Amino acid sequence: MDDTAAPKADVRCPVCETPVFAGDSFCEACGHPLGAPACTSCGAPAVDAEGYCERCGVRQPTSRDHAELELDGGTAGVTDKGLRRSRNEDAMALLSTGTQTVVVVCDGVGSSPRADEASAAAVETACAALARGVSTEEAFGLASRAVGKLATSVDDAPACTYVSAVVEGGRITLAWAGDSRAYWLSTGPRPTRTNPSADTQPVATDPPADTQRADTGQVDTGLPTDAWPVEAEASVDTRPVGVLPAAEIRSAVTGQIVGTQLTEDDAAPTGEITAWLGADYGDVRPHVRVLEPETPGLLLVCSDGLWRYLDGYTFPSTGSPLDMARAMLRHALDSGGQDNVTIVLIPLGDAHG
Repeated sequence: MDDTAAPKADVRCPVCETPVFAGDSFCEACGHPLGAPACTSCGAPAVDAEGYCERCGVRQPTSRDHAELELDGGTAGVTDKGLRRSRNEDAMALLSTGTQTVVVVCDGVGSSPRADEASAAAVETACAALARGVSTEEAFGLASRAVGKLATSVDDAPACTYVSAVVEGGRITLAWAGDSRAYWLSTGPRPTRTNPSADTQPVATDPPADTQRADTGQVDTGLPTDAWPVEAEASVDTRPVGVLPAAEIRSAVTGQIVGTQLTEDDAAPTGEITAWLGADYGDVRPHVRVLEPETPGLLLVCSDGLWRYLDGYTFPSTGSPLDMARAMLRHALDSGGQDNVTIVLIPLGDAHG
């Protein structure tokens, strides 16, 4: 008798527990692939292609759940999925080209599909372009197109926010869209602008007036915001911002180190973001700001998983940038950790160098 034609009594499908035949690749009863990875929670070899255990439903850890990077010179970043989200839809990219430090942070928009893919595509594309010497605006455009290509339709359009920083020779060039932010951390004054006329806001063909992205967990920042850029002729790409009124620069912290917000959110008063990278936005263009610090300090680039918890927070004043980023992450998690958290610190001057 051919005993391979009958199921082995001690071999069962880990999902439906139907006896399976020796040599089978799939359970004939439920279709589960036999030999799948084991679940880190229940131990069953039942993890599907999406990373979820088909027996207990637990999503398996990935390398994006928590990651840390540190560059020569001290620049460091941490990213974490937080306590309430099943996966990390933030992404960060850090690199040093010798004369430049380049950082890009993107936050996948939670109301969009495959938001983690959007943020990953944006940071990889933009950081590589900036490292090649591409302009800040062009790198932003390349990232926007990379995210747009992920969409199968306007109803299936992955989306993310964006903030980049290029530091060279003591000069900071920022670009952003959405509500990911940059702060200047220092005991001295906030950095001055080398050329205020170079500060710009995006100008686009009129997006629909009711177009907003409800990013789950967004909060009112308390800052004045414009729901949409002003109308402009098609040939006009940017308009000057000028010096921000004092009311629009909010210190996130009191204490030895003061945090000065360098970016303004693209957000409605109720918290929904009003600009993002994604096929359903259209011709999004970045804010660009160039600054030159007068004193040593640290440039903080972060997602809203951190900045929502900065009111009343005293920044750490000792340790390496990586140590400080870890301390900020602990603060965000201890404060609720409701969203993914990404924190990048770039030392300038003699600060923590």
